[in-house]
Amino acid sequence: MRIVSQLQQEGEAPVHCVSSADLRALLGISPAMLTNLKQRGIAKHLGHNTWDLEATVRAYVEHLRGIASGRGGEDQVLALTAERARLAKAQADAQELKNAQARGELIRAEDAEREWSDFLRQLRARLLALPARLRADGALDREASAALDRALRDALAELGGGDA
Repeated sequence: MRIVSQLQQEGEAPVHCVSSADLRALLGISPAMLTNLKQRGIAKHLGHNTWDLEATVRAYVEHLRGIASGRGGEDQVLALTAERARLAKAQADAQELKNAQARGELIRAEDAEREWSDFLRQLRARLLALPARLRADGALDREASAALDRALRDALAELGGGDA
């Protein structure tokens, strides 16, 4: 590896320069990766085939530390941000449900099913009792009562998908 030190003005440290090939060999990266690092401002390009060794190595090490600590590259940061937003929304939704339940705005599905089943059983019993009650009151004769009973049972069976 050939390192060229460029002297700066008085009081400033010299800039150590290397070629593209030497920098890639030192960092263990491809030409495409070096170009990518340059575009992201990590690799400091000084001119044709000349790179600032110290500035590039420091920035590249900082970049690798960021990836290792979870701060990562831009894609990782965006993915982590999206994941945190998803988690925050899920936690907010869960808290909203707890608050609604505490206010009595929600009921358990099992309780709702039990209540509706009880209501529908009572409704079925009252509907099936109508023909006999109307016959007892004298509003229907035997044939009309039997016809109404059959019609109600057929309708209930059709709605329930089984026997009435």
